Amino acid sequence: MSDQITIAIDAMGGDHAPSAPVEGAVLAARNTQTRILLVGDQGPVEAELEKHDTEGLPISVIGSEGKIEDFEAPALALRQKPRSSVLVATGLVKAGTADAVISMGSTGGTMAAAVVILGTIKGIERPAIGGPIVGSAPNQTIVDLGSNIDCKPSQLLSFGILGSVFSKVLLKIADPRIGVLSVGSEQNKGNSLTKEASSLFSKSGLNFIGNVEGNDLVKGTADVVVCDGFVGNVLLKLVEGIGTELGIQLQSALSNKMPLEDIREIVQELHSKNNVVDSRGGGPVFGVNGVSIVGHGSASPGTFERAASLAKMCVETRLIEEMNEQVPKIMALASD
Repeated sequence: MSDQITIAIDAMGGDHAPSAPVEGAVLAARNTQTRILLVGDQGPVEAELEKHDTEGLPISVIGSEGKIEDFEAPALALRQKPRSSVLVATGLVKAGTADAVISMGSTGGTMAAAVVILGTIKGIERPAIGGPIVGSAPNQTIVDLGSNIDCKPSQLLSFGILGSVFSKVLLKIADPRIGVLSVGSEQNKGNSLTKEASSLFSKSGLNFIGNVEGNDLVKGTADVVVCDGFVGNVLLKLVEGIGTELGIQLQSALSNKMPLEDIREIVQELHSKNNVVDSRGGGPVFGVNGVSIVGHGSASPGTFERAASLAKMCVETRLIEEMNEQVPKIMALASD
């Protein structure tokens, strides 16, 4: 393989596939200096690709068969659809043909493919989804955002460790402050899960600052905020929903008071700041042995381009190698 970073894109994943992934791949190949492998049903993907000017662009099509749907049980779908687009795309990373994979399809399917094919980092029981979601705190990483609904304290600890390494490597935060999301900042507040997780964090050697509350998130009180996936996913959708609704209300309030173009610019900026996942292109699956980026099914072509930039950054900063080195050390310290 050449020194150019190669990214596999699941061309069948997302609400607007294959048009959005294909157009996004063209943008990525043109603007991110990466080589793109489009993985999907060959006929439809090639037909979509012909609509764009790809002369001189490093884009190839890799054939697959079908896709994993959102309503399908991931484990069963992996067995029934071994040639599905996300499985083939993830397999390219395992084989070393690609350096990273991107999918805006079934989150469960993408994560299951990453776990089965790439494996997990030593000491990690379950992978997680995390990243910044609050516009006023763009460098605050929240883990888990929906992949683990029921969690054990040890899993929350692993989320904090993964988030800490991510913050150090990608966000350049030297000593990330870690907090457990709870109903009060006092040590005795919370449920049994948060209390037991706090006890583990306190002896982990990490920069643990204790409990943080919902209103701390907008202030960026902690650099890494840990919660189970049930809470995290509710939080993610609430933040994005508020951003969208505020935009609608603002547009109505400013109507006939400002030029329409100015209103649209303000609303778009508000939307971007409160839809951080989309504005960054998605987020990496934390805890697997390879770069796997997941994002919203509603992803636009621009989202895929931004996801390619994020994937490239993960590869260039050696995020996975750093996690493999640091996670077992911290887990061992916390278990003593």
